[in-house]
Amino acid sequence: MQTPYTPSPPAAAPRAPGRHPLRRVALLAAAAAAVALAACDRSEDATVGQRVDNTVQSAQVELERAGNRVASGTAEVVREARELGDKAASQAGDAAAKTAALARDASITAAVNAKLAADKELSALQIDVDTLEGRVKLHGTAPTEKARQRATALAASVEGVRSVDNHLQVKTAQRSGSTPPRV
Repeated sequence: MQTPYTPSPPAAAPRAPGRHPLRRVALLAAAAAAVALAACDRSEDATVGQRVDNTVQSAQVELERAGNRVASGTAEVVREARELGDKAASQAGDAAAKTAALARDASITAAVNAKLAADKELSALQIDVDTLEGRVKLHGTAPTEKARQRATALAASVEGVRSVDNHLQVKTAQRSGSTPPRV
């Protein structure tokens, strides 16, 4: 058996040296790109290295500006912290002064109570003593007007007392013929 004859495809024509069609297309594309780049970049004649240098320099300027803003912000934070510290110190000083004033008032109250308790006619249990900023207020009862005035003098004799406001009431003696209170 014989196989039928099939003709083979025609052989390609031999190429002349230097005439590769792909090479020609690549050269044309490179030339077109070069022309396009030259047209786009006419305003800047800087080389790639110069462009990199300019970019680095711009970045350094921006970093310096950012650093200045951070330094300025840090200075502002420091200033605000100092102001808050001064305010806290002032408030602490105020609190300390108030505490000291309260301690002075408490010691004045204790000294007045001690003097009233030592007096034969006055009883510290019957007289309330309040002190604010060195001003003493006496509330309660005194057996006589003379004892009431003595309470004022005793309170005024305590160191640190600025004034005495005496609200003591003189006890009135019960009459012997009065009716006893109902229970």
